[in-house]
Amino acid sequence: MRILGVAAGAALAVASISAASAEDLRPVEQQIGAGGRPVGASWSRSPVYARHGMAATAHPLATQIALDILRSGGSAVDAAIAANAALGLMEPTGNGIGGDLFAIIHDPKSGQLYGLNGSGRSPAGQTLDQLKDKLGDAKALPPVGPLPVTIPGTVDGWFTLHQRFGKLPMREVLAPTIRYAREGHPVAPVIAMYLDRALRNFEARSKETPFDFANARATWFAGGRAPQASDIFRNPDLANTLETIAQEGRDAFYQGKLARVMVDYLQRQGSAFTLEDFATHSSQWVEPACAAYRKGYELCELPPNSQGFAALQMVNILKNVDLAQWERGSPQVLHYITEAKRLAFADLARFYADPAFASLPQDLLSEDYGRARFALIDPARAAPDYGPGAPKIDGPGDTTYLTVADKDGMMVSLIQSNYRGMGGGLVPDGLGFMFQDRGELFSLDPAHPNAYAPAKRPFHTIIPAFVKKDGQPYMTLGLMGGGMQPQGHVQVLINLVDYGMNLQEAGDAARLNHEGGREPTEGLEGPAADPLGTLYVEAGIPAATVEALRAMGHKVEVVSDGIMFGGYQAIARDPETGVYTGASEMRKDGQVAGY
Repeated sequence: MRILGVAAGAALAVASISAASAEDLRPVEQQIGAGGRPVGASWSRSPVYARHGMAATAHPLATQIALDILRSGGSAVDAAIAANAALGLMEPTGNGIGGDLFAIIHDPKSGQLYGLNGSGRSPAGQTLDQLKDKLGDAKALPPVGPLPVTIPGTVDGWFTLHQRFGKLPMREVLAPTIRYAREGHPVAPVIAMYLDRALRNFEARSKETPFDFANARATWFAGGRAPQASDIFRNPDLANTLETIAQEGRDAFYQGKLARVMVDYLQRQGSAFTLEDFATHSSQWVEPACAAYRKGYELCELPPNSQGFAALQMVNILKNVDLAQWERGSPQVLHYITEAKRLAFADLARFYADPAFASLPQDLLSEDYGRARFALIDPARAAPDYGPGAPKIDGPGDTTYLTVADKDGMMVSLIQSNYRGMGGGLVPDGLGFMFQDRGELFSLDPAHPNAYAPAKRPFHTIIPAFVKKDGQPYMTLGLMGGGMQPQGHVQVLINLVDYGMNLQEAGDAARLNHEGGREPTEGLEGPAADPLGTLYVEAGIPAATVEALRAMGHKVEVVSDGIMFGGYQAIARDPETGVYTGASEMRKDGQVAGY
C-alpha cells in the first residue's frame, strides 16, 4: 500500500481546491443559533453598569466623547451636545446640524422633567397656494430639493439646552468633533451600508425630481462611491462650520455669516427662505406628558408637533388587557400591539400638528378615551380599517437617538434627525452638512391641522422618551426610525414590565413594525390609501405566530436585516444606589459605556 507524505497530501489538496468551482468554495449558510450564556437570554448580551456617568449612542466614538466630557466636569447636557455633534459627522445618514432636535431632561436639582422642541419652521413668506404653484401636478411635497427644507433647529436647540444646564464652554464641547472632522475617523459598518443606500436613493430620486447634488457628492461620495467600513472619512468643511459656531455662538448660524451662506444657497435653488426666517427662529420649552402603564411604570413623551403622544395613546389602550397571560412571541400579544398602534395612528393622522396652528383634543390621553378605543379591538381579527376617534376638542413626526447621565443624576434623552435618509440632498456651499427634508410631512389639504402654512412646524416623527417608576425618574428611552418610534417605545416598555426582561434584552428582542393606515400627509376626506397596512416582523418571531397572524387577517412580512426596526438606547438609574444600567442597539454600530 502506498502511503502519501504530508507534501504529497498537500499537493493533492491544492489540486482538489484548484479544480473546485468558485460556487463550491462559497461558505455554506448554516442555521446556527446563538452561543451559550451563563445568565440571561441566549440571544442578548449583558447590560452595562456604572456609578458616575454613562452614555449610549449609535457610534462608539461618540459614546467615548460623551464620557470624556463628563470626566472633564461637564454636565449630561454638555456630553449629549458633544455626542450629538460627533454623530452629525460620524453618522450623517441619521442626523446633522441641518436637522431638528427634541430632548427630555431630568434635572436632579428641581426633580422635574423638562422638554425641548427644537424643530424648525417653513418660510414665513410662502403660502400654501404659492407652494402648490411650485409643485405643479405633484400631490405631495418631494423628499429632495428645496421645497421640503425647514429651518434647521439643532444648533439653537444645543444652545438653548446649554444655557440652562451646561457647565463647560461650547468651544470645549464641540472641540472633539472639530478634531475628528479635520483628522478623520474610520467609518462604521452599518453607517457605511446606509451611506451606500443613500447614494443610490439620491441618484434614483434625482431622475424624478432634479436637484443640486454636487455639494453632497463632493462631501460624502467623492469618486462616485460611498465610504466603506474602516475607510478614513474627513469633513473639513464641517470642522470649519462647527469652529465658527463654537467661537461665535448660535447667532453665527442664524444671523451671521453662516446664515448668509445658507440663505444665498437656498434662494439659488428656488427656496423662499430669507435671513429673517433664520434670525427669528427659536426653540421652545414644552411640558412632557406621562401615561401610567402597570406596576408603577409611566411612559413620558413630548407633545405635538411630534408623534410622542401616539405612544401614550398605545399605553392607554394596552393597559386594558393583561398581555402577560400569553407568551411574548404569541400572536395574541402581537395582534393587540398592532391594533393599538393602528388606533393611535388614526388619531395621529387626524389631530397631530403644530399646536400654534391647531388645538389638540383635550381628552386624547385620558384613560376613558383609551378604554373606548380598546373596545374597538376584535381579539380574534384585524379590523379592515380604523378611523380617528371623536375626543373633545379644546376651545378656540432616519434619525439618531442618544442618552447621557452624569454623576449628579441628570439624565438626558435626546433625538435628532435630518428626516428621510440623509436629508433632502442639498448642502450649502462649503458648510459640510445637509439640509433636512422634514417639510415633506406637511399635508397639502388646507383643511388638515397639519396643512402647510407660512412659518409653521410640520408634523414630526422624532421623539425622545422618559420612564418614571413609582412616581420617580427612572429611565431614558429612545428608538429611532420614523413611525417605528412610538411602537418601539411601547414594545420595550412591555418587555420590561410585562415580561421582566433586563434593559438590554428589552431592546434586543425581536420587534414588529406596522406600516400603513392613515397618514398625517393625507387629506381629511376619503379612505386611507392603505387602511390595513403591513405588519413587518423580525425573523425572531416564531413562524407559527406569523401564520396565526395571517389567519387573523393581518398582512405579515418577515424581515431579517433589522433596518426598519429602529435603533434603541436606554439608561436606567437605581433610585437607592444611584447605579446606572445602560443598553445599546445591536442593530446599529453603537455602544453604551460608563465609568
